[in-house]
Amino acid sequence: MKNERLGIIFVILFSLVVLFLLILILSDEPLNAFYFFFIGPFRNIFSFGNMLNMSVPLILGALGIIIAMKAGNLNLGGEGQVYLGAFITTITALTLSRIGFTGAIIAAIAGAACAGILSAISGICKAKWNVNELISSFLLSCAVLPIVNYLVQGPFLDPHTSLISTVKIAENMRLPLILKPSSLNIGFFIALLFVFLVQYFLSKTRLGYELRMAGHNEMFARYGGINTKLNTVISFALSGALYGLAGGIAVLGTHYAVIKEFSAGLGWSGLTVALIACFSPAAVIPCALFLAWINTGARIAMQNTGLTFEIAYIVQAVIFLLSTSLAIRAIFNKKGKR
Repeated sequence: MKNERLGIIFVILFSLVVLFLLILILSDEPLNAFYFFFIGPFRNIFSFGNMLNMSVPLILGALGIIIAMKAGNLNLGGEGQVYLGAFITTITALTLSRIGFTGAIIAAIAGAACAGILSAISGICKAKWNVNELISSFLLSCAVLPIVNYLVQGPFLDPHTSLISTVKIAENMRLPLILKPSSLNIGFFIALLFVFLVQYFLSKTRLGYELRMAGHNEMFARYGGINTKLNTVISFALSGALYGLAGGIAVLGTHYAVIKEFSAGLGWSGLTVALIACFSPAAVIPCALFLAWINTGARIAMQNTGLTFEIAYIVQAVIFLLSTSLAIRAIFNKKGKR
């Protein structure tokens, strides 16, 4: 546990150093860039609320990655699962608009369920035919994206907006806002709730214990009577459902419609947060807020200075590289043994 905390602190501090150097080198007015990048997200309610709201899909996506990883699997189809979950949530919400907020709950469940089914296909392929889950989950996601794109810009396109999006859901289906005029809504508290639910599920329930045992040693788990193949499918289904819920909350609380390719990069961002958190549900919240702060700061700096948003992608790439470095983890493990 101590080594994990050291690793998290190291990754965050090193990425901040890289960010500082990039701004210093790339900006013509570094002092203004530093101010808008580091302080900008906290200077008013609008920016601060949007930063918190940006962390919601990161939290849920990271939790989805963690559940799959605890069972010894890796779900790389997050982007397609978010997109599908958002689309199904939107269509269901439009259909059930007459029953109000109850319909919104049903819509979110439907979106999460469909995304879970999509993800479970990769689990079935691995359990039955030993298909590599990295390839199958990624390819399924790639196949879903153009299908949803066709539906969004075709049969379900809203002709009354300049955006390529579906019709907006009714106002009685939307999640209540918290910090107006920002887009922060109660979806933030839903995401926090799921952090504790996932932590409890993995540490206190029998199924969570079986998933963790299969992830640590699949052969030992089989000898212990655990159905590892079934648990593979379950872990993928839960992972995809969390990604789908992220898409549903994005529709119900922020966009109110499916905007074409709004989920681009969310799958990898969720994976990045999970890596920074060392696959610990308890560490997901601060790590998601950190990445949301980086992205929000980059946007504010882009609007007010000569910096481009790509600086956030560079920092995220550095975080991804550091988090996956076995050499760095080995260093901290050796220090812990000493």
